[in-house]
Amino acid sequence: GLLAGEWELLYSPEDVTRSSPFFWAFAQAFPDQADQIFGITDSIPAPIKEVGPALQTIELDPAGSTTTGKLVSRVKVATLNGLATSIMTTRADIVGSIGFDGLKIRVDTTKPEDSTAIQRFFPGPLGNMINENLPPFPSGEALERVQPGSSTVIMRTTFCDEGLRISRNEAKYDEPYVWRRKKFAGSETF
Repeated sequence: GLLAGEWELLYSPEDVTRSSPFFWAFAQAFPDQADQIFGITDSIPAPIKEVGPALQTIELDPAGSTTTGKLVSRVKVATLNGLATSIMTTRADIVGSIGFDGLKIRVDTTKPEDSTAIQRFFPGPLGNMINENLPPFPSGEALERVQPGSSTVIMRTTFCDEGLRISRNEAKYDEPYVWRRKKFAGSETF
């Protein structure tokens, strides 16, 4: 369907990092502390912390009577005026659908990919090897230990065509995220 493909975030009602389902799940696991923690990290000024772009890749399995697939969220985070950058990558499973506009997304892992900090400390092939082989953090499992069920979130997509998508965290339905298609599933470009 139209939802599958790679998408770039155009608008976020809050910090760009919050477009990742990891932060939706984090807020479910820590409902009393999440806003305070986010407030601290959001108030770090540029150039100490700069965020973006944010990308999402959605793959939907074509077979089966229920909607399943994968969602990968990538958000570039730069710190200390670009001295250290990485792509914070959350991998999640799409484990079903809710109504006609909702996807159940279960957060699996989170990992900083393409870290320039690792490259600075370990230049050359060693840094590349560490970057590629650093195991991801089992964020979904960790969230489940804090609050069972918290690693599963609902993404509602209220508009989607060939070029634009509007999706929402069901827990904050009034705060839409607007995405622009970069490419369709299985293609190189839009």
